[in-house]
Amino acid sequence: MSSVDADRAARSEAEADAEARAETTVEVKGTGRLYDALPEHRFEYTFEGDTLGDFLDAFLDEFDVEHLLFGEVPEDEVANGWAPQPEELPDDFTANPEGERTRAFARICINGRFNEHLGGFDAELEDGDRVALMYPFMFCC
Repeated sequence: MSSVDADRAARSEAEADAEARAETTVEVKGTGRLYDALPEHRFEYTFEGDTLGDFLDAFLDEFDVEHLLFGEVPEDEVANGWAPQPEELPDDFTANPEGERTRAFARICINGRFNEHLGGFDAELEDGDRVALMYPFMFCC
């Protein structure tokens, strides 16, 4: 490899590293239990990276709300329904990939769409996107 090619390769790597470290600013909204657990129910948050996974890594390091979004054991991630399940379901109701499963009833939305429909934790975020962290209050009679 010539020195010119080596310089180009080094510059390409440096540019890729700079892109990977780029900052993204999103609007975060917490609902239900997260509304009470966050300092504000709606605020801007800037993090290093551009995916939902990058956002969650930074956000959960700063705010102690992981227990409201993610279960500690697989049983935390599912809930028994109140109605019998039909033999044939009208849609694909498989769980999110291992490591991306939220607690039963907790959801993450990007611009109003559930994250699992946008690529899971690999979903790309852009400046100005809205990230909703939802964990509703549940009451039993």
